[in-house]
Amino acid sequence: MMAKVEIYTWRTCPFCLRAKALLESKGVDYIEYGIDGDEDARDKMVERTGGPRSVPQIFVEDQYIGDCSGIYALDAQGKLDPILGV
Repeated sequence: MMAKVEIYTWRTCPFCLRAKALLESKGVDYIEYGIDGDEDARDKMVERTGGPRSVPQIFVEDQYIGDCSGIYALDAQGKLDPILGV
C-alpha cells in the first residue's frame, strides 16, 4: 500500500519542482501545500519540521523526511521506495 505523502511547496521553487518530479516518476500521489507568501502556513510547516523554513519539506505517513536533497539522497541509497511503499 502506498504511503501518505505531503509536500510543502512554492509554485516557482525549482527544488519543489524537482522533488515533485521524483515523486511523480515513482507514481506517488501526494498532498501539496502551496505556501507561497503565506507566513501562517510556513509557521505551521516549521512546527512540523522542527526548524527548517525552506521549501520543499516532505512528510511520509506524518514522519518528516526532509527537503529536496534529502529525498534524492534517500533515493540514491535505495531507501526511498520502501518508505513510499512502491
